[in-house]
Amino acid sequence: MNKFFDNAGIIAIGSRLRMLSEKMVEDATKIYEMYNMDLKPKWFPVFYVLSQNNEKSITAIANEIGHSHPSVSKIVREMVKEQILCEKKDKNDGRKNNIKLTPKGKQMANQIKDQYLDVQKAVEVTLNQSRYNMWYAIEEFEFLLDQKSMFHRVKEEKKLREIKEVEIVPYEPKYGIPFKNLNEEWITTYFKMEETDRKSLNNPKEYILDKGGEIVVALYKKKPVGVCALIKMNDPHYDFELAKMAVSSEAKGKGIGLLLGKSIIKKAQSLGAKKLYLESNTVLKPAINLYHKLGFNKVVGHSTPYERCNIQMELVLD
Repeated sequence: MNKFFDNAGIIAIGSRLRMLSEKMVEDATKIYEMYNMDLKPKWFPVFYVLSQNNEKSITAIANEIGHSHPSVSKIVREMVKEQILCEKKDKNDGRKNNIKLTPKGKQMANQIKDQYLDVQKAVEVTLNQSRYNMWYAIEEFEFLLDQKSMFHRVKEEKKLREIKEVEIVPYEPKYGIPFKNLNEEWITTYFKMEETDRKSLNNPKEYILDKGGEIVVALYKKKPVGVCALIKMNDPHYDFELAKMAVSSEAKGKGIGLLLGKSIIKKAQSLGAKKLYLESNTVLKPAINLYHKLGFNKVVGHSTPYERCNIQMELVLD
């Protein structure tokens, strides 16, 4: 094995597959030359499909071989130039062109049969010499990536790693400025600051904590990046309002909002709360999805001090 792959390990799987592909293409080029076939390896999928069928549109070819339309279109142009393929109008739709083999292409399709037999036998022998059947392994790997791409798998691992560095801590006076700034950031991005915002953000101790509420702070690598408050309510239906949840734009996508929500709900339960309330706006789709994930459901009929509020939700606690 290449020493680089020994050192890099499986994180270099893409590079290794590309190198293997390049090696196979190099051999394929030599094999075509050995059989006097004027074909390029990249043409093979298009050539094979058309040799098995009379004619097909570029879209149909692209769908069958799993290539993009522009990629197939480029290959077809190259093969038309070499007089292997030709275009003809579709019998049923004059606006559409179908692609078919020329007499030269049909002759090549007949001549290549021996090459197919020899290549298939050589591949079978190679696979039988292997501990693992690479053909089936690739098939399984492709299936898994169809279910979830490598990009999304890496994104999930990134989130899991980063979330381990998030710590949820109780509010302290030193977090007063982050509490205010984080909330002002999202409010002014979508709406405008209102009087109720100013009261709670400028005086969290007086407006929230001294009245029996709570505030939690999310630290990422010891830096405050998220906050959430539990405000005591004078309402016969609700004990507390979940409010002033904010996450720094730099820290979004790490699951911090969910951690804050779960933490503040746990605080409410420890205080004997039976039902929580919140207000939001449907333009904040990620926030609304988060609240649903936390178990909140939409309610109506409550007065609100906020102009921006167009949805109200509640959570019944066990």
